[in-house]
Amino acid sequence: MILLVALLFAGCDNPKEKSDLKGWRKEVGQVRIGANTGEENPTALARLNAYQAYIERSTGLPVKVFEAADYNGIIQALASGQLELATMGPAAYANARAQMGTKVAPILSPRTAEGVSGYYSALVVRADSPYRKLEDLRGKTVGYVDFNSASGYVYPRWALKQQGFDPDRFFGKTAISGGHTQGVLALDNGQFEAVFMVASGGTPQTGFTTSAMHVLAERGIIKIKDFRIIWSAGPIPNSPYVIRTDRPQAFQDTLRGAIAALAYDDPATWVDIGLGEGSDMKPMQPEDYGDIVAIRNAEVSSRRNRTGSGSSRP
Repeated sequence: MILLVALLFAGCDNPKEKSDLKGWRKEVGQVRIGANTGEENPTALARLNAYQAYIERSTGLPVKVFEAADYNGIIQALASGQLELATMGPAAYANARAQMGTKVAPILSPRTAEGVSGYYSALVVRADSPYRKLEDLRGKTVGYVDFNSASGYVYPRWALKQQGFDPDRFFGKTAISGGHTQGVLALDNGQFEAVFMVASGGTPQTGFTTSAMHVLAERGIIKIKDFRIIWSAGPIPNSPYVIRTDRPQAFQDTLRGAIAALAYDDPATWVDIGLGEGSDMKPMQPEDYGDIVAIRNAEVSSRRNRTGSGSSRP
């Protein structure tokens, strides 16, 4: 992983001539932003690319956008100082927080026009399966997304325990799919009998308009009617934009302001990158993710205990 991250970010340290910059701009040199293809929001990278020119104008610095193949790649790049800003899921932020302490902080997260700033974890099965409620999956094969995924691992395991189910004993075989859409595809191919995935744009009562299933359906790969959600948990705080706090405060304030202002400065671009008419960015603080940090820490402790006892199951 260290080698992969090193290769991924090779060439990051070639900003334009610093002689043209002054003050905090000269100290920072460039803005390096990271996202990963496993994010809860599958358009995260496209949105950062759209932000690139806008942030360059707003900060007066060259901007580079990078992606990693999984959550851990971005976490490690941020922790090693190879990024100034990143988008990541709440559980991935909790991991970064555990490694970096107060050197990393959430600054913003998306909020819909209706004021909704959260999403859900959904447990989905094939529609032609006999499974219609959680209890039907006892002893069955289930797919998680990633150890650093809030909706695909950390949060649903915590919610199941709150409902009296021990996921390590309740399910049969479990495995990591590596991504939300990958999990749904594996379910469709019969690798799993159920998978956890991200869902948003609604509630368990109203149904969801956005999910890993919807992403695949829009590409013509699957049909929504072929699947059924039988359990969900949430809402989970939306994925944050996180920043390294050891960068100059003037830089942090400028970058935060630029990202927050795009919905008002250029609403057409805002809608084009999938952030919805009337939506905006909600200011975030570390305290807003306190519950996720605590849940993730408890899960890590539990996993270590299981490993120490000889169990290799997630």
